[in-house]
Amino acid sequence: MTPSDDYKYENNPQAIEHDSFRQIRELTDLSGLSQDQQQVVMRVVHSLGLPDVAEQVRFSANATQAGRDALANHCAILCDVEMVKQGVTKRMISRDPLCFLNDSRTAELAKSKGDTRSMAALSLWQDDLAGSVVLIGNAPTALFRLLEMIANGAPKPALIIGMPVGFVGAAESKDALWQAHEKLGIECITLLGRMGGSAVTSASCNALLRCNVDEYY
Repeated sequence: MTPSDDYKYENNPQAIEHDSFRQIRELTDLSGLSQDQQQVVMRVVHSLGLPDVAEQVRFSANATQAGRDALANHCAILCDVEMVKQGVTKRMISRDPLCFLNDSRTAELAKSKGDTRSMAALSLWQDDLAGSVVLIGNAPTALFRLLEMIANGAPKPALIIGMPVGFVGAAESKDALWQAHEKLGIECITLLGRMGGSAVTSASCNALLRCNVDEYY
């Protein structure tokens, strides 16, 4: 089916993508960012449709390289919710991302401890946490719990992409990640403030996956 005379729009996917990122480069201040950091920021802007949000993205010193290396070595990808998991580009990974939010054990753990399910699910991350890439896009409580776990000696992921969205705890959890990452010895990418979400979090991971196969925009 071709576009009708009533609606004039671009329907070529390559043309849409090319023009989207052309506009993003024109509208977004990418100065001072490395090539890989630019790719992540452009994906964040693309996911939210807000060029000014680039000013709120933060990278630890070796975040993009640590993430790229871990992903190239087929690390575990740990997700707080299924929407984040589904957003990771499957053609670029060799093992499925992991999410334990709906695992039958999670509800039992949450009930017994009085935690949110997102917090309880992290109890099941232990065996896969070392050297992983962690994607938290929905639950501030999961990000807070992860920081607590690492502070208490849990294995360290290679990279945390922490971009939960919301009004209760979201901004605070991301600020806590940014303030603690050097002390805890972890690499991170975060989006300060209330904005974030599943799409922008998985898109940030996808940007690193694309860098690994030389897909730059």
